[in-house]
Amino acid sequence: MKQKRVIPVFKSEAEEAEWWHRNRTRLDKDLLEAAKRGQLKRLDQATLKDRLAASKARVISIRLPENDIELARRQAAEKGLPYQTYIKSLLHQALRQPR
Repeated sequence: MKQKRVIPVFKSEAEEAEWWHRNRTRLDKDLLEAAKRGQLKRLDQATLKDRLAASKARVISIRLPENDIELARRQAAEKGLPYQTYIKSLLHQALRQPR
């Protein structure tokens, strides 16, 4: 099985658009190979509704030390995740820990 492709952290939308454009042939090939192997997942209506309900989050601002943000960015990049999503998942996991 192929290793997951890591998507880099981008400094701007223009940089991100350029990366997707530059890598489109390779990404299309990976998608077609996954389809041939039957590895694509179909999103059913129940899962879609669950995801939409879960995404209705309240927007807040939180002040974090710059060093913590940079550490989160590096760790998120290693996992191929956007750093804000990664921080949110860490917070979610911590809140679910038994007291």
